[in-house]
Amino acid sequence: MSENTEVESDSQEKHVTWYLRGVRRCFSIPGLVLVSAFIGFAGLAREAGLSLPQTVFMTGAVWALPAQVVLIGAVLAGNSLFAAAFAVALSSVRLAPMVVAITPEMRTEKTRPWVLYCLSHFVAVTSWVLAMESFKNVPRAMRTAYYTGIGSTLVLVNMGVVATVFLLAERLPPQLTAALFFLTPLYFLTSLWGSARERAGHVAMVLGLAVGPVFHILLPGFDLLAAGVIGGSVAYFWHRARVRRETVG
Repeated sequence: MSENTEVESDSQEKHVTWYLRGVRRCFSIPGLVLVSAFIGFAGLAREAGLSLPQTVFMTGAVWALPAQVVLIGAVLAGNSLFAAAFAVALSSVRLAPMVVAITPEMRTEKTRPWVLYCLSHFVAVTSWVLAMESFKNVPRAMRTAYYTGIGSTLVLVNMGVVATVFLLAERLPPQLTAALFFLTPLYFLTSLWGSARERAGHVAMVLGLAVGPVFHILLPGFDLLAAGVIGGSVAYFWHRARVRRETVG
């Protein structure tokens, strides 16, 4: 009985250790860039007429920054609750492949499904990149604890940042908040480019950037989804053709 207790205690200590390592992983350049973007978001939310509790709650509940911007746009446009929720859902579809990619990296035979469901809430570009870059050095049994440290820290820190900046927004030049806000897409682009494991990922990004402005004119509101589907599909078939040629050759 005492041996089992010692084993459980040792396991808990390891989980706490890896959780804290996940917390420490957030204090990096990607984490700093994300914080700067949420500084810009807090200014945007305040200018849009949202209250402090609404803005902080939105940061924790919606989490993905582009989806929060979409939600603010829907509120300002006077859209219904259903329309706003649908717009946010469409914006967040892009995160589904990230969830599909990261879940097998954390799952073990003993992992409970509800743990993965909860951790999927933290999936966004920054947390995904930080985790996928580090998982090779994290024991598989400790990856859920590690990612909990990353995800919870990013959410809680940025909720605090949003609350602080919201109260001090009048003292910040609007040009500064706008510039900080647009650091996020630049960081997303460079991070995804660097973390792509196949050349097809680069092809998909280039094609998406090329056709994005076209779909913005032709399909406003669905431009991001259309650009992703077209760019990703073409890159997939290009990759399959390339692999086939190399196999035959």
